[in-house]
Amino acid sequence: MDFVAGWVSGCAGLIVGHPFDTIKVRLQTQGAVKLKYKGTIHCFTTILKTESVAGLFRGMSSLMAGIPLVNAVLFGVYGNTRKLFADQDALSTHFYSGMIAGGAQSFITSPMELIKTRLQLQDEGFKRIRALQTYRTIKPQYSGPIDCTRKIFLNEGGIRGLSKGLGTTFLRDAPALGVYFASYEYFYRIAAKNSGGVELSTASILMAGGMAGVTSWMLCYPIDAVKSRIQEASESSSFTTTTSRMYRQEGLRSFFRGVNAAVIRAYPANAAIFFTANFVHSLYAKSNSTTATLIVVESVQQQMHYHLHYQYLAERMHFHTIPNHL
Repeated sequence: MDFVAGWVSGCAGLIVGHPFDTIKVRLQTQGAVKLKYKGTIHCFTTILKTESVAGLFRGMSSLMAGIPLVNAVLFGVYGNTRKLFADQDALSTHFYSGMIAGGAQSFITSPMELIKTRLQLQDEGFKRIRALQTYRTIKPQYSGPIDCTRKIFLNEGGIRGLSKGLGTTFLRDAPALGVYFASYEYFYRIAAKNSGGVELSTASILMAGGMAGVTSWMLCYPIDAVKSRIQEASESSSFTTTTSRMYRQEGLRSFFRGVNAAVIRAYPANAAIFFTANFVHSLYAKSNSTTATLIVVESVQQQMHYHLHYQYLAERMHFHTIPNHL
């Protein structure tokens, strides 16, 4: 049941958060010359006008299908790594365990995010022909995630093409997950200390998860921006080459475009995760006439991932409604 709740709530968080991710990627990948989008709000309204609501959700299915696998790898590695430390509750233990787990799951999330990024950047808008006062639709390069995977494999070097951006994804996810797990634990402990022994409210838990997500994003965001540039292009480019070109041509600002969308996404996505998991567990409890344990964890990738971390929280915490978020 925990697996089902984790997957369903992860999908809910993805649905709520994906439009912000699309805006983030669009802003990250626009060059310095003739910016198409002036900012987060302008990007949002432009996509709605030219591509409809569907434009905000492109590439989401490739991530949604991978949530169970990412869960298994991320939290399997994280939980087993924690057991190797003498003090499993130390913040450093959470950091190093999260870092190792983040590096491991990057091998799965990188190709998923490559496909997501390509689909998000497709121009399926409508160009108006003034003389005829009509609209014509721009034919998309990819018809969906399967077609995108096939074309990348055939046209960009097979497995090498599908692993484009893997090194950069690893550089992002390893420290990002370490910071996230450690910072969530830190913010949670502060909230618990200030509660005077009273069970934390839903708002306090969501706030701790959101703050952990924002902290992690702010530290890894420049790397995520470089990753988006690498994965959008059909030709191969290294992390150092792409970073150097971005800085030389666009300055430091290019590494932080779209950061507002990433930060804003943290809180509504976390809320969706929490309340959906509660709803699924409550249905299960009613059908079995038992009290369901409500433990939900939301974690980073990419760039997109929300997960269930049952075993760790069950043994670490003393109450039953704890989401974790990035």
